[in-house]
Amino acid sequence: MKPWHIVVLLVVLLLVFGASKLPDVAKSIGQSLKVFKKEVSELRTEGTPAATAAPPAVAAAPPVAPVAPPVQPAAPPPPADAGSAASTI
Repeated sequence: MKPWHIVVLLVVLLLVFGASKLPDVAKSIGQSLKVFKKEVSELRTEGTPAATAAPPAVAAAPPVAPVAPPVQPAAPPPPADAGSAASTI
């Protein structure tokens, strides 16, 4: 911002708020910035210990052996004489 921008901004503020209100406006802006900076610093300090802390230890599960799929028993083959035996009865 160039210096003449600041001068124009101050003149506009003086016209809008008046000379009597300017100190009150500046005070409220200063208090707001103070609260904002305080909150930002609290958020930064809250996040720091959690980020540097070690994650909680998790109990390891015992190793699991691979399981083979169940074996299906083979169906018995049909008798070879099934057709000829029925015709002789």
